Amino acid sequence: MKEFHETLYDAIGQNFRIDKLYFEHKTEHQHLMIFHNALLGRVMTLDGVVQTTESDEFIYHEMMAHVPILAHGNARRVLIIGGGDGGMLREVLRHTSVEHVTMVEIDGEVIEMAKAYLPNHSQGAYDDPRADIVISDGIEFVRDTNDQFDVIISDSTDPIGPGEVLFSNNFYAQCHRILNPGGVLVTQNGVPFFQIDEVLNTHKRMGEHFADQTFYSAAVPTYYGGVMTFAWGSDDPGLRKQPLEVIEQRFEASGISTRYYTPQIHQAAFALPRYVTDALNRA
Repeated sequence: MKEFHETLYDAIGQNFRIDKLYFEHKTEHQHLMIFHNALLGRVMTLDGVVQTTESDEFIYHEMMAHVPILAHGNARRVLIIGGGDGGMLREVLRHTSVEHVTMVEIDGEVIEMAKAYLPNHSQGAYDDPRADIVISDGIEFVRDTNDQFDVIISDSTDPIGPGEVLFSNNFYAQCHRILNPGGVLVTQNGVPFFQIDEVLNTHKRMGEHFADQTFYSAAVPTYYGGVMTFAWGSDDPGLRKQPLEVIEQRFEASGISTRYYTPQIHQAAFALPRYVTDALNRA
């Protein structure tokens, strides 16, 4: 039986049984593969690292989309960096109050592959007239654009290969430049039990540009190592301290039905494990 062995870490790893191989291709930027696993459904990998699975993608995408949008309370324009599988675009567009979404993906082949082999991720989001899809390097887009956004979501790979620049000081600086006052940036930030250096680097670099920098978390079974962190950057500390009743009212008004996100989880997600807070305090 053929298996996929994830290569994110040298010392440890996880194996996935390949019950059916749907697609494998080397694009201009990375090696893409998508296969079926009996437990996880369809699994997408990039350069030897699992990116998303049909079974638990809702956790990741709901937490990265709904936490910043509902905390903001009036997000009209949203920028997504990466997210070629379409799951983030799907969740952001579920907010009828969002008027325009720009999604910048470096690899157009990821989008086409996902449309064909991961249709449950996007669920037609690519056809929404509010969506503007840009095939470009995320760092170049945020450097060159004159558009302004209320929420920016960096749905990147780990800081290796094409995703490395999306963890740089310059990227955070440019995101800050194009955020409207009271806006928020959230970014994928890895599994801190094994990738605590990513957390510390982001804390230092993002903290140089945002008055309020912290992290929130969620447990996504596919990502080996326990909870994963999402970085949070804003100049308004009040955004992540909204009263529960405010988040509940906004969530109810949105009319969105979720499988993981709740207003209570929203608030609790900003309570970090001690090993993470201790590392941040020592930094």
